[in-house]
Amino acid sequence: MAELNVELIQKLRATSGAGMLDCKKTLTETNGDFDKALQILREKGKTQALKKVGRETKNGLISSYIHPGDRIGVMLEVNCETDFVAKTDDFKKLVKEIGLQIAAASPAYLNRESIPKDVLDKEKEIYRKQVLDEGKPEKIVEKIVEGKLEKFYQQVCLLDQPYIRDASGKEKITDLVKAVIAKTGENIQVRRFVRFQLGEEL
Repeated sequence: MAELNVELIQKLRATSGAGMLDCKKTLTETNGDFDKALQILREKGKTQALKKVGRETKNGLISSYIHPGDRIGVMLEVNCETDFVAKTDDFKKLVKEIGLQIAAASPAYLNRESIPKDVLDKEKEIYRKQVLDEGKPEKIVEKIVEGKLEKFYQQVCLLDQPYIRDASGKEKITDLVKAVIAKTGENIQVRRFVRFQLGEEL
């Protein structure tokens, strides 16, 4: 194939968080198909991230974001393994982007594991009733309910939410975190957050 476009390689590096050589190699393998190369690198990043999941994260940053107009505020803690990575631009940018995500998309929970059982049971009950009321066969009810739950997770769980800057809607916040894990070589975890909106009920 023709010589790879340097701008395409740089774009892939910025989007995936992978190194230049990995980006060039993957683009060559996919014949310059950006989307396919990005998918391969994301899968590779997920694999690398899974290997690092058990490693301790005692460093990181506590960050705050106040939305223009001073009506919405966010405070969050994101952890990494070393103080060195916590001071890098990549880590700081990740923390900032997550703060913006929380302000804009108002997640109620960090991840699906943090949803209280009673809340989840209630959602399942509502979806099951909706599906049965639509007259769907009993044998496919659970499958449809699971599909509706996936959409619910993407609405209320920070890590499952589609990244607000990704127009395609395919990249999730967990993908954003995994890309920085792949780039820094350290385990990174979003530990907790709180979102304030002026006048909201306590």
